Amino acid sequence: MSEESTGEKRFDPTPKKKKDAAQKGDTLRSKEVSTAAAMATGTFMILMIGPWLFGGIQNVARSSFRFELGQFTPGTQFSQAAAEILPPIFAIGLAVIVVTVGSQMLLGEGRWVPQNVKPKGSRINPLSGLKRIFGIQGLIELGKSILKLALLGSIAAYWVSLNMENILGLGRGTLGAQIAFAWDGLVTLIAMLVIGLLVIALIDYPLQMFQRNKRLKMSHQDIKNENKQTEGSPEMKMARRQRQRDFARGSVASAMKEAQFLVVNPMHFAVALTYDPNRAPAPIVLAKGRGETAMAMREMASEAGLPVLQYPQLARALYFTTRSNQMVREELYLAIASLVAFVLSLKRGERPVEPKVDVPQDLRFDADGKLANSP
Repeated sequence: MSEESTGEKRFDPTPKKKKDAAQKGDTLRSKEVSTAAAMATGTFMILMIGPWLFGGIQNVARSSFRFELGQFTPGTQFSQAAAEILPPIFAIGLAVIVVTVGSQMLLGEGRWVPQNVKPKGSRINPLSGLKRIFGIQGLIELGKSILKLALLGSIAAYWVSLNMENILGLGRGTLGAQIAFAWDGLVTLIAMLVIGLLVIALIDYPLQMFQRNKRLKMSHQDIKNENKQTEGSPEMKMARRQRQRDFARGSVASAMKEAQFLVVNPMHFAVALTYDPNRAPAPIVLAKGRGETAMAMREMASEAGLPVLQYPQLARALYFTTRSNQMVREELYLAIASLVAFVLSLKRGERPVEPKVDVPQDLRFDADGKLANSP
């Protein structure tokens, strides 16, 4: 059975497929990347403003043990502790929040997807929850959690083994020494855990990319339908027509500068003509076109203020019987002469009546170039 008939999804998703999926809420997400980014930011902020926080903790500890029993005011003590400790903690928390949100926005191609925060019944449906837990994705997440716990637990155990002597000796030294050890130990432990989280994130990120690409795989028919939809969209058609028109403008621009008037039918064909007795004894077709070229010629004629005369039969006769930079056929002399006289009257500021022209029967063509009287 062929691929087209089976609809097997073997092809990587197109940029449009990824964009449409992102608009529906299916963006690249990695909890491990956001966790690692948050922890790394928190550690960096602790190192940067640690002395501020550490000094506040020392001041709170000293003031907590220096008071007279008759003058102890818990409210005052609490306010002083909050003033010392909360500002640096808020600064660290704000940086962590910004980086956490920013990392997920970056993974999601800078998109904020409102659909992801809308309430969905499937999120509270017990059956859907069981499917997520015991499905393939649930097993993958369980395996990741076990590996993550094992790695981070090993790092923590290694840190404890390195600092066991100092931990057992807590309470024997001065208060300042104990706080300093606790601070240094906490920063060291967090830094080691951040390294472990970065390793996990480096593993999880390509895994999430692989799973999303697999989820968005396309069949041959999907690609054909997308191409058909894209090519048929009004925006694409307009852009394609504009490109064609720009190209057409370039191909006939020089000829249109010499033209005296345009004969059209009324949208599909356009023929630019001029009459100069010093150049030729009869009117000359400077340029001709159909479709987008005809539209471009009409636009340039309008911009230049050239008369645009709608004579369908004559426009088709000129188009199919005369090449560019060639005199018109003798059978059409009379018709063109009446148009030249009309155009010259317009240039003199007169208001002549638009002439009626007659095209010989054997020069009357349809839009496909067939003679009107042919079988």
